[in-house]
Amino acid sequence: MLYVLIGLVITLPIATRGFYTKKNLPGVAFCLAIAIPIWLLDQWLNISGGAMFGIIIGMLLANFWRPAAVLKPGIQETSKRMLQSAVLLLGFGMDFGEALRLGSQTLALIVSVVVCVLLAAFLIGKWLKVPTDENILIGVGSAICGGSAIAAAAPVIKAPEKAVAGAISTIFLFNIVAVFLFPVIGNLTGMSEHFFGIWAGAAINDTSSVLAAADFYGGEAVEVAAVVKLTRALFIIPVVFGLAVIQSKKETGERSGFKLGKALPWFVVGFVAASVLNTANVAFGEIISLEITAFWGSVMSRFLIVMAMVGIGLSTNFKELIRHGKKPIILGFCCSVTVAVTAIVFMRVFGI
Repeated sequence: MLYVLIGLVITLPIATRGFYTKKNLPGVAFCLAIAIPIWLLDQWLNISGGAMFGIIIGMLLANFWRPAAVLKPGIQETSKRMLQSAVLLLGFGMDFGEALRLGSQTLALIVSVVVCVLLAAFLIGKWLKVPTDENILIGVGSAICGGSAIAAAAPVIKAPEKAVAGAISTIFLFNIVAVFLFPVIGNLTGMSEHFFGIWAGAAINDTSSVLAAADFYGGEAVEVAAVVKLTRALFIIPVVFGLAVIQSKKETGERSGFKLGKALPWFVVGFVAASVLNTANVAFGEIISLEITAFWGSVMSRFLIVMAMVGIGLSTNFKELIRHGKKPIILGFCCSVTVAVTAIVFMRVFGI
């Protein structure tokens, strides 16, 4: 076990760089202390609900007992870095050919959903008179990949911090709702793990919530949802590039500063690289021990998802969400319903 954990740190230099610092360690250790018993209980009961339990317990602690200030930096880093690392590690459990096939199979679905949600967000936001910057950010976040899309789009359109914070808060609220609601709908309607994974990947806006909802549904759902979600995440590039072009036309003598490296999440590249390596590992002989890749792709990735969900739950503040105002929340609700419904409709249209 020790050599596997050492290998984990070595293979994630981007994720771990600057992570294990004195400032972050208290919060990281706190999340770890909560995640371990949740993980062990989940394995013992075999109910595939560790991620959901993690976010519930984190939310209860955050809203009834606010974590000490010394824990906050580590909690915030855990919610982000552990999730990104988990996505990367999921690649070690994927066949690259199968991932490519599934991604291409759902490409038309994703394009249709993204276009419909962006259009709905624009029209509804105009009708509600939501500020333009916040309208764009909520639309982009709902259509593509939540906070990551907002973070990529915000500097391009030069959105003020208040608009960014409001959009992220709104998106986060409906991420939490989706984690609980999607598995219930899936079970009530008899969705298979494969079908649910596609729906979750195409309809839930943030990667963390996609994986949490899929984790409750089962292992196959997690793998399928991860591929679909990462394919969808790639639409950050054309959408943010389009925003950059529009923004540059509004300005005189100044380019908007679109950068591919900032728009494309590094963990998406890592996921593809890991799946390619895993495919070569199986097809051409052990490049890395199959025991290690199986551990990374199955056990460790699922544990990091639980740990990330604990961090996200601990970062939740419902009072701040409500205080922000009702119009952005209404817009976020409309976008969330639109993406969920259009995903199901187009899945039927394309025969998925």
